[in-house]
Amino acid sequence: MNLEQQVMAEMKDAMKAKDEAGLRGLRAIKAEIIKAKTEPGANGEVSEETANKMLQKMLKQRKDSLEIYRTQNRDDLAKKEEEEIAIIEKFLPKQMSEAELKEELKKIIEQVGATSPADMGKVMGAATKQLAGKADGKAISAAAKDLLSNK
Repeated sequence: MNLEQQVMAEMKDAMKAKDEAGLRGLRAIKAEIIKAKTEPGANGEVSEETANKMLQKMLKQRKDSLEIYRTQNRDDLAKKEEEEIAIIEKFLPKQMSEAELKEELKKIIEQVGATSPADMGKVMGAATKQLAGKADGKAISAAAKDLLSNK
């Protein structure tokens, strides 16, 4: 079952349960899917890779908004963002733990031959490709910086 079919099935369930928060998050995902399907060259289809990138982007946007709302003491808006984050995360692949991330980064650092923080670009280039959808870019960057600084 592809992402669009999963979202539609979840939307039906959310409508039956009168789950406003769930419905709001699912509608946002559906809108992004429709937008992605109408992109030039998409041929009305959304690949799994494109769907994951889209969901990652949506998740990042909501986390950024959540951070802003919390600093401005807007708990009402922060709660809505948290609810949507929970919905979006259900459709993403399981995220790596910090320990798993560091283990993978050690392998990548070895592969690219990085020896100092100056090699951060090489590591990030390879890491973002290999770990796409499995870890957040900020987490990858922070862990890579930590590992390269301690070499």
